[in-house]
Amino acid sequence: MGEFELIRRFFLPLGERQESGSLMLGPGDDCAIQRIPAGRDLVFSVDALVEGVHFPRNYRPDYLGWRALAVAASDLAAMGADPECFTLALTLPAVDEQWLEDFSAGLRRASEAFGLQLAGGDTTSGPLTLSLQVHGTVEQGGGVRRSGARAGDLIAVSGTLGNAGAALDYLSEPAPSADILAVLEHYHRPWPRLDLAGEVRRYASAAIDISDGLLADLGHILAASRVGARIASDRVPLSAALSRLKGSKALNYALRSGDDYELCVCFAPESWESAPESLKSQLTVIGAVTAEPGLYLDGVDCGLEAVPAGYDHFRGKS
Repeated sequence: MGEFELIRRFFLPLGERQESGSLMLGPGDDCAIQRIPAGRDLVFSVDALVEGVHFPRNYRPDYLGWRALAVAASDLAAMGADPECFTLALTLPAVDEQWLEDFSAGLRRASEAFGLQLAGGDTTSGPLTLSLQVHGTVEQGGGVRRSGARAGDLIAVSGTLGNAGAALDYLSEPAPSADILAVLEHYHRPWPRLDLAGEVRRYASAAIDISDGLLADLGHILAASRVGARIASDRVPLSAALSRLKGSKALNYALRSGDDYELCVCFAPESWESAPESLKSQLTVIGAVTAEPGLYLDGVDCGLEAVPAGYDHFRGKS
């Protein structure tokens, strides 16, 4: 199967949905065309996923299709953006029709779930690598940035944390228990919090998605905003499955492991009070922003310089 037949068979169908939105022309031409309505800003982000670095070797292709788009779409949620479309550059070591069938099926399910239509892309030969660029829009000037946190703001997180990091311990488990299956689901099928994007955009002062771990990503907000924070470990939300599997170590997974793709959001107290219950019920307040620099966990100053900054692709460590 050649490159053009591969594209026609497995990926052109992902661009055929004619839904309302900004994408005017999808795959099949030299460029896609996106029309941004007056009064809107374009928000976009690109992620590269490499086999053996961002996902295990011989990873199930349907999981990979879902996961690849979810990881990219999570950045849109953190900015409070409405999803529009995405592009995909796919590097393949060989043409495997069954692999492509399963991968494109997983990608299609994610595309439909997240409201992101394929706009175009490219295919080439080489080590398995996926590069996805996602596009969204916000009202002009309405994008939520990392740099907006202010002293006195409340710090909240969505969902429960640490599940995906713990799942890495069980990827090869031959007979997974119900608890193991629960944490594996968080790794294989992360859900970017696009459902919260509109209300985050309206009420939040700063936000980031949790991809490298709570401490690392909160540290990015603090550095960009030039503030500090105090958080309480007993407020960090843990799933029952993670607590049963990891016991006293569960908190460390929640604080330091990545791949959760939940949101860490800051709110001025008055904004939090006025926010609807539909937003607050999905968030847990874990602490507050301080004027003094430093990241305090249960009153102990971790020091921003001591907080892991996330995975370093050239040093191979946090």
